[in-house]
Amino acid sequence: MKKKESNDTGMGLVLGLSLGHGIKHFGQSALSVIGPFLKVSLNLSDVAYGAIFSASNVASGLSNIPAGIFSDMYRKKIAWFLALAMLSIAIGYFLLGTFKIYPIIILSVILMGFGQSFWHAPAFGTLAARYPNKKGFALSMHLTGAQIGNTIGPPIVGGLISGIIIRSIISFEGFGWEKVSVFMAVPMIITGLLVLVLFKSAGSEAKGNWSFDEYKTRSKGLLKDKIILGLILLGAVRASAHSSFLLFLAVYLKEVLNYSAFIIGFHIALITAAGIISTPIMGILSDKYGRKVIIMIAMILMSIFLFLFLIFKTGIGLIVLMSLLGMFFFSVMPIITAATMDRVPEGSEGSGTALNFIGMSVVGFLSPLFAGLIYSIYGFDGISIMSGTIAVFGVVLCGFLPIKKVG
Repeated sequence: MKKKESNDTGMGLVLGLSLGHGIKHFGQSALSVIGPFLKVSLNLSDVAYGAIFSASNVASGLSNIPAGIFSDMYRKKIAWFLALAMLSIAIGYFLLGTFKIYPIIILSVILMGFGQSFWHAPAFGTLAARYPNKKGFALSMHLTGAQIGNTIGPPIVGGLISGIIIRSIISFEGFGWEKVSVFMAVPMIITGLLVLVLFKSAGSEAKGNWSFDEYKTRSKGLLKDKIILGLILLGAVRASAHSSFLLFLAVYLKEVLNYSAFIIGFHIALITAAGIISTPIMGILSDKYGRKVIIMIAMILMSIFLFLFLIFKTGIGLIVLMSLLGMFFFSVMPIITAATMDRVPEGSEGSGTALNFIGMSVVGFLSPLFAGLIYSIYGFDGISIMSGTIAVFGVVLCGFLPIKKVG
């Protein structure tokens, strides 16, 4: 299949898909606030609670396989794939809020995990193909949408669950986590429909479809590239530190500090709020100065901040530290993805993205279970040490990887 020359001047597709990504992450981040209340409601152990998120991560990993194949082979059907992702999340949330049965809860998060990752290969791959000279910026803007969703989602969902009382001005008792879960299906369905209507042009830079034989040949080449495999591992390491820390941060805030759902949501939002500004800046800098230096600085600072949670455990110190961590915690992910895209052959951007997220999910399957065991024995200090150590390994790995300078 031949591809026409990409025009990376218009930003409509970047902005539109970024908005959709933000709504997806609005729903995705809601689970981090709902989770602790679900845990109490079902009287789950730390390991059983971690297993829920492990199941979600397994589904996320597996969904990347068909997502990568379909988004490369059927580039002009991208809008349908994105709509399917949102529908899967919607069904998952409906089941989560309707049935308080552990196997059904597992099924619901599997559907959510599938949809959350099924979005990535079509969206990231399309943006990388449409904007070949601005990959870092385009992917970072897409992640900025996610940062916005991750920032506004937790406090809004927390307020809807437990209510908000501000003197005599506002007095709202909340709906509970079950009703809020069902409600979360609504914006997911609406977003899926809007994507179908508004973004039919996604993937239009492709003239036709790859045959399956062409796809297999190109995919084998990706799997033989040791630097691509190293970048996939680096992305997985970052994701492992991120998911382990964030998962039990919410539990710590509820069970140890006894915060309400709204206050928990506010604190979790701090992790992503600073990234709204830092993410596109890091993308632009990586396009100009190269990926490696930006990734290295971000991973080093991430390691330092994670270990500092051993000292700053509450109050203003905790708030400031979470904001600082948020500048790099999620923001470095699109830079790692862009570094992978720099080595992926034209036309295989979807599979390159999928491989990145498969790596994240494989490690993500194990990290919540292990984190649950660590938390049950050592508490939140153990999580800080575990996540910080993983981040240090990421620094070492990045140092050894010969990531090429862009331009």
